[in-house]
Parts: sequence; C-alpha cells; structure tokens
Amino acid sequence: METTERKQEVQSPSAPGKQAAKAPKVPIPKKKKKWLKRIVTLVIVVAVIVLVLRACSGGTNLTSTVAYLPSTAQMQDLVVSVSGTGAIEPLHSYRVTTLVRGEVLEAPFEEGGTVHKGDLLFRIDSTDVETAIEQARLSLETARLNYQQLLKNQADSQKNATVTATASGVITELYVDEGDMVSAGAPIADILDRDNMKLTVPFHSADAAAFYIGQPATVTVDGTLETISGSIDSIAATDSVGPGGTLVRNVTLLVPNPGALSDTSSGTAAVGTASSAASGTFEYGESKQVVAKTSGELESLTVREGDRVTEDQVIGAFDQTDMETQIQNAAIQVQNAELTLRNAQDSLEDYSITSTIDGTVIEKNYEVGDTLDTSNASTTGIAYPAVIYDMSALTFDISVNELDINKIQVGQEVEITASAVEGQTFTGKVDKVNINGTTANGSTNYPVTVLVDGTPEELKPGMNVSARIVVEDAGNVLCVPVETVSRGENGTSTVLVAGPGALDEQGALIDPSKLEAREVTLGRSDDAYVEILSGLEAGETVYSRVQGSSFMSMVG
Repeated sequence: METTERKQEVQSPSAPGKQAAKAPKVPIPKKKKKWLKRIVTLVIVVAVIVLVLRACSGGTNLTSTVAYLPSTAQMQDLVVSVSGTGAIEPLHSYRVTTLVRGEVLEAPFEEGGTVHKGDLLFRIDSTDVETAIEQARLSLETARLNYQQLLKNQADSQKNATVTATASGVITELYVDEGDMVSAGAPIADILDRDNMKLTVPFHSADAAAFYIGQPATVTVDGTLETISGSIDSIAATDSVGPGGTLVRNVTLLVPNPGALSDTSSGTAAVGTASSAASGTFEYGESKQVVAKTSGELESLTVREGDRVTEDQVIGAFDQTDMETQIQNAAIQVQNAELTLRNAQDSLEDYSITSTIDGTVIEKNYEVGDTLDTSNASTTGIAYPAVIYDMSALTFDISVNELDINKIQVGQEVEITASAVEGQTFTGKVDKVNINGTTANGSTNYPVTVLVDGTPEELKPGMNVSARIVVEDAGNVLCVPVETVSRGENGTSTVLVAGPGALDEQGALIDPSKLEAREVTLGRSDDAYVEILSGLEAGETVYSRVQGSSFMSMVG
C-alpha cells in the first residue's frame, strides 16, 4: 500500500467532520473565526433537520443529500512510499532432511551452539548399505567375467559360424537347406574328389625303405593294362606280412583320373625298378563330409549339389544374432551392475549428514542412540532432525501490488517497525525484486525482499514487521486532497472552485450551484494527496462533494 508523509507549511483549523491533516480550512482572519464557526454550525444543524424531516416523511433517502467540504491548496512536503508486512527470517537457514533411517552413532553438536559449513551433524549406522555395496561389487565382478568370456568366445563363435569346404572336389550331396535349424555335428554336405584317384599297394620292405614322398610312380590298371603316371602320396611307417610270408610296406600313390576309374577299379604300381607285391583297389582322391561346428539357423548356403569347390572355400554361414544379443545383454548387465554400485556408494554419503551453512543451532531433535526416522514425523511431531540459522543478517519479504512494483528498486531505503518492539524504528534496504508474481482476483502481487541493516537483537525470526519503502521524495510541492479532484473520460482533471455569488462576505459557501470546475494539471500522488502542477495557486480553496450519509458520519 502506498502511503505519504507530509509537513504542512500552513496550519489551519479543520473543516467540520474532517481531520486537520486532510481537510484544512481556508485561512481567514482571527476576528472572523467566531462568525465562521457559527455559520458552519448553523449549516450542519439545518442539514440535520432537513434529513430528519425527509426521513420521517418517507421522502428522499439520506444518501441523496449532498454537502461540500472545503480544502486549501497549499505547499507541503510530499514523500511517496510503498508499504507492506512480512515476517523476519534469518539470512540463510538449513532444515536438516534425510530419507535414510538408522541409529544415530554420532551427533557432535549442541542446541544453541555454532556450527560451520561441512561440520558433521549426524552419523547414522550404515551397516545395511555397506552390505548392499559389497553385494553390488560381487554382482559387478560376475557381470564383467561373463561379458569377457562371451567376448573371448566370440572369435571362436564367428569361426564356427562360417561353413567351409573340407576338401577340393564336387558337392555330391547336401543334407540341409538355407534357413534350416541345424545342430552342432550334423552333416551339411559330402565332397568327393573324382579328378584324382589313390591306389594303395604293398612293396617289399627292402624296396619301400628307399622310397620318398613325391617320388614318381607308374600305375597299371587291371583289365585294361592302361598305365598312368603318378607319385608317392604316403608311405606306411611299419611293415606287415605279405603274400608268402614276406615283409611288405604299404605305399599310397596319387594319380589323375583319366575318366574311367572308379572306386571299383584296381591296379598295380612300379616305382623305379621295384614293382608292387600285389594289386590294390582305387579310391577317390578325397571323400569328405562337411559337418556343423555350431548350432543355430543356417543363414546362408551358397552351393548346390554338383558344384565344384576348393578346400576351405566358404559355402555357408550360421546366424550370429544370438551371440551378438548375448554380448549386448552382457554389456547391459555390466552397466546396470556399475549403476547399482554407484547408487549404493552414493547412498552411503547420506548416512553422514553435514551442515550446509555457518550458523547457530536452533533445534537438535536426535541424540546418540536414537533411531533417526523422519517418515513418522506426523506421529512424533519432529519434522527435522536439526535446524540451523545464519543470523549474520536478517531479511523478510513483503508483497507489492502490480500498480506499485515499478516504483521499487534494489537499494531503496526501508523503514521497519514491529508491534512486538514498540517505540523503535529499524532501517533496511531493498535487496531483491522478484518478478515471479502471484495473480489472484485479477491483480498480481510481487515478492520484494528487504535486508535489515545490522543485526538488531530486538528482532527475532518469526516476528511480524511493517515496512515502508521510500520510493520518491517529491520535496515541497503544491498539493490538494485526492478526493477534491475529478478525472474526466478525456483525460482531463478538474477541481471545484467558488464562482461569483458562491460565497458570502465571510467566505462561507452559500450557493453550491455557483461552484465552477477548473481544469488542473496533476503531478505525483499517493492515496491521500495529489500534486498540482498548474491551474491553482497556493491558498486557493477547492471543494469536494460528499453524499449526505457520508457527511453525517463525518460530523457525527
């Protein structure tokens, strides 16, 4: 609420029913004062009689009676201010809160004592959370080992997931199709090398002892007596008993298939001058089966029966999505385990409560051995384990209406009074103007923070105070009461002044109909007075119109 402080230069008697500070009379000579009092009294008596008669006769309502009160335009000190109320608070406060529960092991502070930022207030038994931390560590280690093992197996898994030919030759049979689910060890394909034939025959042990791998040889096909050039592929390591009880050693020869040989053909061989001791049956150069090395879906198969392949050629692959999913899941498990451990370690800090400010302990509600538990505050009545105030400075907030908020600036002087400390006035300054207002009933109020000068011992936290913010000292200016000014719709302002025939010889108003409206220019104002910039001179009298019932209450 905006208020004002005034120092009048002209002291004049009050008009009937109006306080002297707000409705000064027109200055007149002392010799006319008695006559003026008699006239005013007469006017009041006549007005009362008229009102009573009208009320008794059931005539016009009392509120229809109009009276005019005079006021003098005069020079006075005008100080514009904005007022409000609030409650004293410490500069900072710390109300200890915690979500943990447990036995208080340490509480090294006392109520009324001083603590500093970072000082230990309560240490609470943390056995349960320490156990949880150890369990979280074990879970993390297990998750990491599982993840590392999967990564180690991934290379083998990728190798096993690739299907390769085990020999060079022709795919004679496929046992699976693309998209089939295959178990580890199941046959995938048969590979047969028909281009090359092997013939294993016995040679006398003495002759074979001189042979070597890759040595040229000549093979004679039984029946056709066709000769084929070849070479020694392998030599048995030991001797065996051959026909007639002689010692022989088996030698395997590798020869190209001219096209007519099969696994039912037979023949003999010669290496240099040595001939085999007996004939043998031809075998195909390679006859291998490709088997699955892992289980899963055969995602691709790039060969068909009859296709020719070379050894180690990739002919298919298993879907590795499952392995990748396992690795991804294992990585997520590691992350979750790390998060669980961090949360457990962070929660351990909650069991050591420290002060966040320097200050004085106002409340201490738990001692060593007590079970600290704020969840049942509604039952125990203990809202906070401890309360600390920083009393190095005092502050309070007031609510300022939107019509006045633009007048408030940081640093403005504030006069402070408290009903609990009668007869004393304190000072302060505007510390903060908050633009986060609260709107109710179409009007918005903004919180303004005031910082009290010094640290008065008389002011205690919680005390209600009244604040008066001096927003402008207008100095000594020409003023009239605000109720004497009428504002028009076109923005003009007027006051009523006496025209010819309105006053009698003693200056009393005798004919209100001859009052005239004079346009004036207004300046600064508050709830009681308004500054006149032009249109009036000091000492002139202006009149305010008052309804009868209001007038009677003023003079009653």
